[in-house]
Amino acid sequence: MVSVTFVTAKGEKIAGEGEAGTRLLELGQAKGMPLEGTCEGQMACSTCHVVIDPAWFEKLPPAVEDEEDMLDLAAGVTRTSRLSCQIELTDELDGLVVHIPSEARDMQGR
Repeated sequence: MVSVTFVTAKGEKIAGEGEAGTRLLELGQAKGMPLEGTCEGQMACSTCHVVIDPAWFEKLPPAVEDEEDMLDLAAGVTRTSRLSCQIELTDELDGLVVHIPSEARDMQGR
């Protein structure tokens, strides 16, 4: 199992565990995080935007161009922002820390 700590916008830490191969989006949703994933992982929205803790960011595979384009539409983007639907849990990510942005924007720009 791969351990992940979600840090909410209010600073609350929520621990979760998922099997290797599980998408971060799925684990976040299972732990009650406000990650819509409206497009179901097709990179057609940015409703699963998360901010990866800087200590972990370089351990992730780089974002592809389509993911970068979708992040341009997300609210509150930072240098370590990613789409959680594009992050697959691996044993190397055991202990990952993920911050949930304080603001979100759905596809209607709200």
